[in-house]
Amino acid sequence: MFRLPSFVISFAALLRSLVLTLFMMGSLTPIVWADTFQEGLEAYREGEYERAFNIFLPFAEQGDAAAQYNLGLMYDVGTGVPQDYKKALIWYTKAAEQGYVWAQYNLGLMYAEGKGVPEDYKQALIWYTKAAEQG
Repeated sequence: MFRLPSFVISFAALLRSLVLTLFMMGSLTPIVWADTFQEGLEAYREGEYERAFNIFLPFAEQGDAAAQYNLGLMYDVGTGVPQDYKKALIWYTKAAEQGYVWAQYNLGLMYAEGKGVPEDYKQALIWYTKAAEQG
């Protein structure tokens, strides 16, 4: 009977342990993120706003800028959630601080129009400029 050398068996066990550890630490979440986030976008496009919100929320809470922007947009417009400019401002700010260009632009709009915050043209200009610098 053929037996694999012990170093091959040890390497396979080590590789299995490494993959499991990385998954548990969240390092492999981008692999899962791609499908799940796409499902959120599809749910949004299909008008399944509550489902989209529930998909985006965990990613947003983990710091994903695209998910944060999407939640900000949902609160800003009132799509699938009650319109809430203060919550929109919170999510836009989190995404904008990570360099998400559309969040920066929308944050500029909120400051310029006084949505959820007092009108502040200086803050609006700061966020518009950051967005513009990215093209």
